[in-house]
Amino acid sequence: MRVLFVEDDKNIAHFVKKGLEENYFAVDMAYDGEEGLYLALHERYDLLILDIMLPKMNGIEILQSIRERGVNTPVIFLTAKDTERDIVQGLNVGADDYMVKPFSINELLARVKAILRRGKTELVSELTVADLTMDSKTHKVFRGGKRIDLTPKEYALLEYLMRNEGQVLTRTMISECIWDYHFDSLTNVVDVHIYHLRNKIDKGFKPKLLHTIKGVGYVLEKRD
Repeated sequence: MRVLFVEDDKNIAHFVKKGLEENYFAVDMAYDGEEGLYLALHERYDLLILDIMLPKMNGIEILQSIRERGVNTPVIFLTAKDTERDIVQGLNVGADDYMVKPFSINELLARVKAILRRGKTELVSELTVADLTMDSKTHKVFRGGKRIDLTPKEYALLEYLMRNEGQVLTRTMISECIWDYHFDSLTNVVDVHIYHLRNKIDKGFKPKLLHTIKGVGYVLEKRD
């Protein structure tokens, strides 16, 4: 899941980004309203989290602009504006939820997950490819009954591969899903993470599941 967080306070931005990434979200950051609007209109996100009091363009204006352009991405306002009038206005212009600062990161995560469940068929939580299994509710991974410990990025990468079993995923597709928009696609970060993931899920096991498609990308599948 990919989230855009628009927040001009760098401390809050870092705190929320870290909390979301630790829970397997890919997070893009914008520090003013104009940059936030541009990203919201030109990138694909599962959720937007917007401050209201922002430089250049406020969060209300961002939300109104994206709705006018037909962008229906769910939105949470996360703001210090705490009067009943502020909350009613935020919800009336189309926000899906409204949280007031100071806030609990655990409550924010719970609200994020609740919104992402709304109006969607819940994703299958147990994934299986050959004897490789993943439970996305507990974040536990096993191969041949052996527990596999993964970093958050490795886990997110494996989940993406498993949900697209048999489909060749390019480095660009992987980087856009797992890393943020600042990611330099010319680096070998994707290949390095694939290397470490392959050592964990394939080394010492048969059959090999994670395959390189030379010049294209990677695919996770059982081959006869």
